[in-house]
Amino acid sequence: MTTTTRRSSKSRADYPPFVLGQPRFDQSTFYGRLRHFLDIIDPRTLSVTESRLKAAVQLLEDYKHGTLTTGVSDQQLWEAQKIRQAILHPDTNEKILIPFRMSGYIPFGTPIVVGLLLPQQTLATTVFWQWLNQSHNACVNYANRNASKPTPVSKFILGYSGAVTSAVSIAVGLNVFIKKAKRFNPATSLLIQRFVPFPAVATANVCNVVLMRHSELEEGISVLDADGKVVGSSRVAARHALMETAITRIVLPIPILVLPPIIMSLLEKTWILRARPRLVLPVQSLVCLAAFGFALPVAISLFPQMSEIETSKLEPEIQTTTSGNSVFYNKGL
Repeated sequence: MTTTTRRSSKSRADYPPFVLGQPRFDQSTFYGRLRHFLDIIDPRTLSVTESRLKAAVQLLEDYKHGTLTTGVSDQQLWEAQKIRQAILHPDTNEKILIPFRMSGYIPFGTPIVVGLLLPQQTLATTVFWQWLNQSHNACVNYANRNASKPTPVSKFILGYSGAVTSAVSIAVGLNVFIKKAKRFNPATSLLIQRFVPFPAVATANVCNVVLMRHSELEEGISVLDADGKVVGSSRVAARHALMETAITRIVLPIPILVLPPIIMSLLEKTWILRARPRLVLPVQSLVCLAAFGFALPVAISLFPQMSEIETSKLEPEIQTTTSGNSVFYNKGL
């Protein structure tokens, strides 16, 4: 009797037959993509030991070469692939530094969000937290970049500089405007100041995407047929990929930077926080952590990683290379 037939019906539902390199969940639905990305950002993978990583990699190598030992289940194979994808870069096969892994984005990014939302920001603290936030984002983007082709350092520096400049400029400009606006009473000014980080971060995120990936608009990105074969390079697909990524980067900070100020303005009126002001920062940290944990998987699940586009919408030279009605492209994260 095989391992598959020994598993219960619940196990078969949770763990479909393993396919190397393919996602475990259906990527054609939002729910399937959400479950897929919850796996990718699972912070438990941060504690995986070196020996466990080597065992996972070896298990997948055995599967690839048809040398698996008897009794290995689909669950074990899916878990092994999850570990490898969380820790090793798919192109370089090198370990990604823990703070810059997708699974480390929430735990290492939450303290920065708390700093961005601190009340009564000075010019120096505003600049510092915006700079730190964009520096962390840039490192995460670089660590998880598509490394199948060399990426010039100048492109990274351009995207980083543009993101930092736009974030700091907007945040400082809005803060100065609020402080000079005499029509706002102190309570209203404080509340508005708490929302300043959102337009600054959202704009910087879009600038980062456009500057870092501008060459894709000129050179195009690879499009693949249903069999995974590259059929050409499309600038039209590149525009769609950048638009989808930009929308994701705008949606992502909405719950993270908009919900906590609203929730905290309500909680600070309660007798608990009024009587114990030292609890404000810990409570705000928990609120930011919850908002971050909700926003990240939802935002990156809006569009499939491998998006589909009708062939008729692409360049004529690509339409002649495939008979399929649609092709696929990797939109990036």
